[in-house]
Amino acid sequence: MLFGRKTPFSATDAFPLSEAVMEFDDSSSATVRPARRALDGVGSRGGRSSARQQWLQALALIGLYGLALLGFYLLGAVGLRELAVLAGLAAVGCAVFWAVFRFGLYRKLRHRHLKLAMVCTALGSMLAVVYLAPVTQLLLAPFAFVAVAYGIFTVPRSTLLVVSAGVLAAYAGVVGLHYLEQQNMVLLRLEAMHWLALATSLPAFILLTGKVQRLYRSLYHASRKIKNIQEDAQRDPLLGCFNRRYILAALEEQKQLADESGIPLCLAVLDIDHFKRINDEMGHLEGDEVLRTFARIAQQGVRGGDVFGRYGGEEFLLIFPGTSLLPALNTCERIRAQVESHAWSDSLKGRVTVSMGVTQYVLGESLLEFFSRADTAMYLAKEGGRNQVVVEEPVTRGDSMLPEASVLPAHP
Repeated sequence: MLFGRKTPFSATDAFPLSEAVMEFDDSSSATVRPARRALDGVGSRGGRSSARQQWLQALALIGLYGLALLGFYLLGAVGLRELAVLAGLAAVGCAVFWAVFRFGLYRKLRHRHLKLAMVCTALGSMLAVVYLAPVTQLLLAPFAFVAVAYGIFTVPRSTLLVVSAGVLAAYAGVVGLHYLEQQNMVLLRLEAMHWLALATSLPAFILLTGKVQRLYRSLYHASRKIKNIQEDAQRDPLLGCFNRRYILAALEEQKQLADESGIPLCLAVLDIDHFKRINDEMGHLEGDEVLRTFARIAQQGVRGGDVFGRYGGEEFLLIFPGTSLLPALNTCERIRAQVESHAWSDSLKGRVTVSMGVTQYVLGESLLEFFSRADTAMYLAKEGGRNQVVVEEPVTRGDSMLPEASVLPAHP
C-alpha cells in the first residue's frame, strides 16, 4: 500500500468478508480488551409507536365485541338500547385512553398498569351490557377470555386472579339483581350455570397460561441479552463508537449499494496527530481519555446517517452514504475544528489535533482502491503539517483514473 502502510482488515470465521475486503492484508497486532456496557434500561419505554399499538389493539377488541352485539341485534336478541349503551361506554373509554396517550400520561404508568386498566374497563363494560340484556351472557365468557388473554403477557398472574374474582363477584351481583327484578327461576338457573362455567374455567385459564407468561418473559429476557450481545459486537468497548468489524461491513455494504443505485459515497480516514507521543509522555490512561473525548466529539459532529467507527489504534473511519464530496468535506472540517478548539486539559491544550483524508467513490472500483485513496489523502495531510483535511479527488480519463489532491489547511 502507499507510504508502506499495512491495513488491519481481516477475515475470520465469525466475520466472513467478501473478496473485496479480503484483499486487505491483516497485519495489525493491536488488541482491545473486552468489556461490557450496560444497555438494559437505555432508551424510552413505551414510546409513541408502542402507545399507538396499544390504542389500535384496544379499538380492535371493542370493534370485535360490538360486531358480535350487532349480530345479536340483527337476530332480534337485543335492542337499540343495548347498542347505544355499548357505544356510550366505548366512547367514554376511548376518550379517557385517548387523553392518556394524547397528553403523554402513559409515560408515567407502567406498561402492565395500562394493560390492566384496559382489561378491567372491557370486563366492566361487558357486565353492564349483561345487566341490560341477559342474553348477552353468551358473549361474556368468550370475550372475558379474550380480555384476559390481552393482558396475560404483561399483567402478573396473581393480579389477573384477583381481577377474575372481582368479575365473578360482580357477575354474581348482576345475577342477583336480575332475580330480584324479574323473580324468574328459569333465568336464575340459566345464569347460575353460566356463572359456574365461568367461575371454573376462567381461573383455570389464568393458571395454565401462567406457564405461557413465564415462557414469554424468558424469551423476552433472552432476546434482550442477544440484542446486548449484538450491540457489544458492533461497538468498541473503550470508546462506544462502532468497531472495526462493523465499520468494514458497513463500508462494503455502502459500496455495493452505490454500485447498484449510483448514489454518491464518500469515505474519510481520520488519524489523531502525535498520539504515540501523548501516550508515551502522559501514559496510556491519559491516551485512552483522549481517544474517548475525540470519539465523542466526532460522533456529535457527524450528520444523521453517517457511520463513524474506530479503525484501529488512533485511526478512525467515517462513511458518508448518499453524500457527495463537498458536504463530506464540510463535515470533516467541522470535526477538525471542533477537536482543535475543544477545552482540553492544561497538559493537552494545543496538542490534540486530527489529520483527515477524504475521497469519493468511483463506481466499479474495488474497495481497496477506494480506501487507499482516502488513506493516501490522510498521509498527505500528515506530511503537509497535520491538523488539516486533504481531499483526494479521482478524475476519470478514458479507462484510467488519476487522483488529484487538494488541501484544506488548518486555521491558526
